[in-house]
Amino acid sequence: MGEVGRVVENKQIIFKGYIEGSPKQTDMELKVGNNIKLEAPKGSGAFLVNNLYLSCDPYMRGRMRDFHGSYIPPFVPGSVIDGFGLSRVVDSDNPNFKTGDLVSGMTGWEEYSLIYRTEQLRKIQPDDVPLSYYVGLLGMPGFTAYSGFYEVCAPRKGDYVFVSAASGAVGQLVGQLANLHGCYVVGCAGSGQKVDLLKNKLGFDEAFNYKEEPDLDAALKR
Repeated sequence: MGEVGRVVENKQIIFKGYIEGSPKQTDMELKVGNNIKLEAPKGSGAFLVNNLYLSCDPYMRGRMRDFHGSYIPPFVPGSVIDGFGLSRVVDSDNPNFKTGDLVSGMTGWEEYSLIYRTEQLRKIQPDDVPLSYYVGLLGMPGFTAYSGFYEVCAPRKGDYVFVSAASGAVGQLVGQLANLHGCYVVGCAGSGQKVDLLKNKLGFDEAFNYKEEPDLDAALKR
């Protein structure tokens, strides 16, 4: 692509330190002047990408806290923030990816990222869908719910489907997909307002507030 091997300035978003409450702009800083060679090291199996779109997702707030009891570790103060994004491969030492490929998955909040954990990314086939959709409608929550629903759940018309945390980004999609397949869909959520959303807007057949149910088995039987 004519840029491989050049040394360029790499703009990065750095996480400054753990937070209490809601994040502020001052909890991050733009770092300029860190140069990077546009080349994937030989023998590394890695590839270098130019990040085109980055997603800012609710779970990232949790990663800004000094809490290690989650499914995903917190950010490291002083390091580049990482998250879901869509990128173009600039140079590759990986046989499964070539220069020019579009990929989506975890990357850095920076202009260029060298990615070693390549199994976390998937190729995107360009079509008439705007690329920004791959970090939104077709991105992490959408793709995860969609692929997992069909590959693991394998729903059929008449099946009963229960969705936990049903008012969340993934749960909403799973419930609606099940509904479209003719399943009877039940969801649980943590407030009456969320239950109302599930039943009256998102098409769930039934829903309940798990905080008000002393016996989950009895709630599901009902």
